[in-house]
Amino acid sequence: MATLADRLDHVLGRKTADALHDAFGMTTVEDLLRHYPHRYATQGAELGESQPAEGQHITIIARVESAQEVPMKSRAGKRLAVRLRSDRHSIDVTFFNPHRVKHNIKPGVRAMFSGTVKYFRDKWSLTHPSYLVLPEPRDAEDLVSATPARVRGAGALAGLARTAQDGSGVDMSVFDRALIPMYRATREVESWTVMRCVRQVLDQLDHVDDPLPEWVRDEHGFVGLDEALRSIHLPDTKQEIDRARDRLRFDEAAAVQLVLAGRRHDVEVRSAPSCPRREGGIADEFDRRLPFELTAGQLSVADEIAADLAREHPMNRLLQGEVGSGKTIVALRAMLQVIDSGRQCALLAPTEVLAAQHARSLTKMLGDLAAAGELGAHELATRVTLLTGSMGVARKRAALNEAVTGDAGIVIGTHALIEDTVQFWDLGLVVIDEQHRFGVEQRDALRSRGRDGASPHVLVMTATPIPRTIAMTVLGDLEVSTLRELPRGRSPIVSRVVPAKVHPKWVDRAWERIREEVADGRQAYVVCSRIGDGDSDDDAVFDPDGPEPSGSGKGKQAPPETVSVLEQFEFLTSGPLRDLRVGLLHGRLPGDEKDAVMQAFNAAELDVLVCTTVVEVGVDVPNATVMVIVDADRFGVSQLHQLRGRVGRGGHQGLCLLVTDAKPATPTMMRLEAVAGTTDGFELAQLDLQLRREGDVLGVAQSGTVSTLRLLSLVDDADVIEAARDFSRTVTEKDPGLEHHPGLASMVRAALDAERVAYLDKS
Repeated sequence: MATLADRLDHVLGRKTADALHDAFGMTTVEDLLRHYPHRYATQGAELGESQPAEGQHITIIARVESAQEVPMKSRAGKRLAVRLRSDRHSIDVTFFNPHRVKHNIKPGVRAMFSGTVKYFRDKWSLTHPSYLVLPEPRDAEDLVSATPARVRGAGALAGLARTAQDGSGVDMSVFDRALIPMYRATREVESWTVMRCVRQVLDQLDHVDDPLPEWVRDEHGFVGLDEALRSIHLPDTKQEIDRARDRLRFDEAAAVQLVLAGRRHDVEVRSAPSCPRREGGIADEFDRRLPFELTAGQLSVADEIAADLAREHPMNRLLQGEVGSGKTIVALRAMLQVIDSGRQCALLAPTEVLAAQHARSLTKMLGDLAAAGELGAHELATRVTLLTGSMGVARKRAALNEAVTGDAGIVIGTHALIEDTVQFWDLGLVVIDEQHRFGVEQRDALRSRGRDGASPHVLVMTATPIPRTIAMTVLGDLEVSTLRELPRGRSPIVSRVVPAKVHPKWVDRAWERIREEVADGRQAYVVCSRIGDGDSDDDAVFDPDGPEPSGSGKGKQAPPETVSVLEQFEFLTSGPLRDLRVGLLHGRLPGDEKDAVMQAFNAAELDVLVCTTVVEVGVDVPNATVMVIVDADRFGVSQLHQLRGRVGRGGHQGLCLLVTDAKPATPTMMRLEAVAGTTDGFELAQLDLQLRREGDVLGVAQSGTVSTLRLLSLVDDADVIEAARDFSRTVTEKDPGLEHHPGLASMVRAALDAERVAYLDKS
């Protein structure tokens, strides 16, 4: 008998086990059994992918509706044009050399087809797929008396036909089941191979002890793990599938939450420098000078952070808030509290433009409180130091010296802060701006820079509101603070969609609006999705939402042509904006040049900035009131919301124009209209999640085409995630390392692959 922990090569043989490992990373029996069917073919209405992606390798079960030899257009000879009927849709299949297949592929035949999806005019098809002619469903009495029929197949499925015929492969009686499991597959490991391996393992599997305590199963009405694993792979009814999925979905949620709960416990046992508020320090002096009142939300969040900083365990907090909600001022007050305790702060920004912007804005806000060592500095003053990779040797050396000697209370930088050459005198707080733009290892590097083995406090910020399910699933070890209200006097941004193909004159009007704003003494952005030399911008992220990027139908082979920032700059400076002062900014300009352009725009020496998404986060030019986003369909919902947050930051109304070639009433146009219809970032974040689906939420991928989640849905399963979180915290309070729950530890390893567990362990 086999157990979940047994190695696949001991159960299936080395050749098969190696193939499963190479294709899916499987090494144990549990790894294989956690590779659940993604759908089921049924007798009478065979299920297929309704709209598979271009290039996807799929396997479907369908019935041949028609098969005709037709002349080929491009060369001599004929092809077999086949129309399949699967579930509620039809699929076109083409076979070359029809004389080899027409005796098998005939109207009425039921078969399995496996091939690569191709699209033509919005309709998908298969070209010369492998096939396996399936026996017609028979009842139990017929099966006993029937003489085995010859199994016919071709291509990659010919092997299945041969092994079924000689008895060494899949038992063909599986195709007489009411529900036939279909698995995610690759070209090398077909669905039927996984099916054969699963049946072989289940035949040998000993009863599986359940890792979930009985009280949890009773509370939620879950079936046992043994029943769930057998039912998910070989169900007799849809009800069995539903019960199995309910149980295994909870397993998946619990696996994530157990890792996060363990991390939360690890933070609790680490030591950190206690940085309580100090009366009469730089923080109090800064507050005394503030020319405005903080919002109630800012004060509430500031109190939460201040209490965390006073503890002797590391703060691990996420500060999320709308664009322009005042996160920076909250973070600065936290940094000043740490400086009052004699320690330093590091502010990590994703781009050099944003790092330089932070250095300027913090220095300006602090005034003589940021001038330590200079003539006229306040007696409580500290120093703000900028460190970026493109700095000259002398400036970088000076910045490094200020960090290591402690002269700089606030060190601001990009990835350069993470380099081993950067040392701090006594790092008490790390602030990470736009945390989603950093890799796990990059964030982890600064956590280890505390003095005498202590961990600095960590505050991560984002202006991209995070749906509750993602916060629980990906950031579940973080305490979350949220800013919802905008500072007093801030006007909501007006957004409009400009359908360039339908109303080309509206685009001309967009340039006129820029001219009108400039004539009134204000400034504008024009944002493009790419630089223009064939490569993507290091700072720009192509981030299409959902299954229909860029207005193209599923499977379209090429996205619409887009206007590069270089082309747009040339067009505007020689055409509609030729008499205005227009600057150019993108991610591959030298650092000094980027900074000079941004400073010129800050100082109102430029009227218009034509740029890529280097201005997406943190850039603050209060005099900018209008933004035109060209090819807006090339950006994601959250990215559009971030971008438009760069305007209307002063006392004047902000305007964002979303220019697109998308057609009316398409999903892309509806997505853009949804963005234009609300300025509520939390509402848009939920829309973003629904469009993307889950995506690779535990890894680095941002789109929803591939998900490491097998059954769990971040859109639909908030209650499951919350229940799993409560359970996991209960367990890890008493057994943080899961030493007394080996079944749960094994479940974590199997439900989440090793790379994702490492990701969560570090995040």
